[in-house]
Amino acid sequence: MLVEIMGNKTGWLTLYSGIAGGADVILIPEIPYNIDKIIEAIEKRSDKGRGFSIIAVAEGAIEDAEVEMKKKERAERRSEGGYKTATMRIHDQITARTSFETRVVISGHIVRGGSPTAYDRVLATQFGAYAARLIEKNIFGVTVALSGSTVIHNKLADIAGITKFIPDGHQMIQVAKDMGVALGQ
Repeated sequence: MLVEIMGNKTGWLTLYSGIAGGADVILIPEIPYNIDKIIEAIEKRSDKGRGFSIIAVAEGAIEDAEVEMKKKERAERRSEGGYKTATMRIHDQITARTSFETRVVISGHIVRGGSPTAYDRVLATQFGAYAARLIEKNIFGVTVALSGSTVIHNKLADIAGITKFIPDGHQMIQVAKDMGVALGQ
């Protein structure tokens, strides 16, 4: 089962939801994938008697052969192959090269839904109270954030328009590896 998750430029949502959802393979834009490694991972699971594999795919996942290409070149290459997304291409490659029944779920923005948890509600209350104090102090043009366990604020000018990629060696990448999750390499 390939599950496409939002993440055109970065893989934060895919990495965290893949770990939380028990994905066996997680593909994110920061780590180019090799289709041979993906197939190897799911075949290894099958050989161990596991009848399914879950592959979490960020919509911006790129194949190792696409790394040096510009965005427009990647789009043209995919379009020539009849693909709008990497997920559909991976589906077809797995289907063509294995006997596994392969399905795709493109959840899109549905993953943003759901009822808030108690943690979500407490965090929202903390943010709201902090924002109210900032207004009382006549501080504007900032955003409220959580740093560790402390609520802070950042100037919008310092963070607006800046893409925060998953850095090499990030703790959650290591967590995924420690759990035996394949990252397409």
